Amino acid sequence: MSESKKHNTEEVRLMKGNEAIAHAAIRCGCDGYFGYPITPQSEIMETMMELEPWNTTGMVVLQAESETSSINMVYGAAGCGKKSMTSSSSPGVSLMQEGISYIAAGELPCLIVNVMRGGPGLGTIQPSQADYFQAVKGGGHGDYKLITLAPASVQEMADHTVLAFELAFKYRTPAMILADGIIGQMMEKVVLPPFQPRMTEAEIAEKCPWATLGKPAWRKPNIITTLSLDAHEMEETNIRLQAKYREIENNEVLYEEFLCDDAEYLVIGFGTCARVSQKAVEMCRAEGIKVGLLRPITLFPFPTVAISKHADKVKSMLTVEMSAGQMVEDVRLAVNGRVPVEFYGRMGGVVPSPDEVYEVLKSKLVNK
Repeated sequence: MSESKKHNTEEVRLMKGNEAIAHAAIRCGCDGYFGYPITPQSEIMETMMELEPWNTTGMVVLQAESETSSINMVYGAAGCGKKSMTSSSSPGVSLMQEGISYIAAGELPCLIVNVMRGGPGLGTIQPSQADYFQAVKGGGHGDYKLITLAPASVQEMADHTVLAFELAFKYRTPAMILADGIIGQMMEKVVLPPFQPRMTEAEIAEKCPWATLGKPAWRKPNIITTLSLDAHEMEETNIRLQAKYREIENNEVLYEEFLCDDAEYLVIGFGTCARVSQKAVEMCRAEGIKVGLLRPITLFPFPTVAISKHADKVKSMLTVEMSAGQMVEDVRLAVNGRVPVEFYGRMGGVVPSPDEVYEVLKSKLVNK
């Protein structure tokens, strides 16, 4: 089979979520990966090293000396209009926050993958969802946001890699895949995306007129900087950023509903907690208790409107999280006091079971 035909053939593989991200990044025309190993996401870089895309697509794969170096390499590549990315886990992403803020201020597209582990501090290598604030609220200094995708399957790890790059370039802003450690480490079947060629320099010049491409004779050089010595000029930058975030909120919200049409009670969870909660919902339904599940796929933009509409239909809501309660704040803002919003969470790397969530549903919502 020719290389072109092979690249256009649907391929189904059994692999980890981390491995799916690596394969998808290579296939969607990523120009450069810069990272540093940390559990539970190290397979992303390890898989790329094994696949050696520099021999097939020309993609650069580099282990930097630190997370700080990694994000600044992404910053430089993104400024040149290249599809660049990094990946890490919770403490490592903390070290990247200054660079992420610079990239957001520079309005540059890139992908950051955070496969979350328990914290705070060095914590544990077990899965967590306690980086919600860090991702959705910006994490670093200044008023900025990240497009944040929360996959709940290995297939979505691959799909969201492609989507994150598309949205990052559409809005000239960094995007993050926020996955808990279970989704990164679990193995499932996945349909890999077709190969896309990397953009040529001519295509970058056409599609990314803001990119710094040196100083060819036919154009003025672009200078990317996030420094302003004038407060009013900096305010204008912030106004532009906030307008862009509102546009994203209007156009890019993604969520999934399960048995919500007749639901009297609503569970809200993302990632692994959505999978656990779905089983708990099925257990309730088997007893005739009308419970539904809403799974946010984009954490920013958050499905505020969808949750708000359910507030007019259900008796109460429950958020299930692997944290002390971070997403629950956005759910409570969405319903604005119209219905009670309860919370159930496990912390530090402990994963709730379907039986736990089922019992909480009955005690906190149904039998309250």
